Amino acid sequence: MKALLQRVTRASVTVGPDENPAGDGTPYVREIGHGLLALVGVERGDGRAEADWLCDKAAALRIFRDDEGRMNRSVLDVGGDVLVISQFTLAGDARKGTRPSFVGAADPEVAAPLVERFAQRFRERHGLLAPTGVFGAMMRVELVNDGPVTLMLERSPGRPA
Repeated sequence: MKALLQRVTRASVTVGPDENPAGDGTPYVREIGHGLLALVGVERGDGRAEADWLCDKAAALRIFRDDEGRMNRSVLDVGGDVLVISQFTLAGDARKGTRPSFVGAADPEVAAPLVERFAQRFRERHGLLAPTGVFGAMMRVELVNDGPVTLMLERSPGRPA
């Protein structure tokens, strides 16, 4: 499982009215202020342990500035939010040819609940606002990267904590 984290001053996701899960004909919009944008890719073999580890690691990662300007504070320390977006293309393999292969991506029936578990853990265990995009929908993601600071976290299935 992979999570591409970007430290942001603000971020939002918009899904058109046709793909809004509420089915009310309005666009689906979720946004956060200061915090993290987490693009999450689920790979074959990933499970709950990978989702939990990535969430806890992202929550504790010290990538926010302290009073001296050093990256020494976590999203928890700064009272930030986390916008969680599913992104199966993180499981893409572009080593051969010019068209990426996505055979390593988990099936949607596996991936969707794991992305939701990742977001739910931010909410329940860490007390953070963690809105999500709409799994499988065409999403427009906007962000203002702060720094810029962008990091990739990865956890292979079965790897000890």
